[in-house]
Amino acid sequence: MGNLGYGFSPTHPGELLKEEIEYRKLSQISLAKQMGVSYTVLNDILNQRRPLTANTAMLFEASLGINADLLMRMQLKYNMQIVRQDKSLARRLAEIRKLSAVY
Repeated sequence: MGNLGYGFSPTHPGELLKEEIEYRKLSQISLAKQMGVSYTVLNDILNQRRPLTANTAMLFEASLGINADLLMRMQLKYNMQIVRQDKSLARRLAEIRKLSAVY
């Protein structure tokens, strides 16, 4: 994905979390149990198939000590990157801007 004016390409927080879990040699199964989430939910976040929520960010913060605000900012930037690549939304926004210019 392109950098879209950020100067870098935003990263899904799951990528950072997965690297941290691997660095600490933690089991995803045991971490999921500790956090009180299913293995599938944890694995989907770590493999960037599921977005991080405020709740799961807080659970990761409690379990790993990684700031939940940082994780949520990463998710927001990642989400905005994905949305900006949506061509049909871009056309719709252009039309709205054109109509708004009339007011």
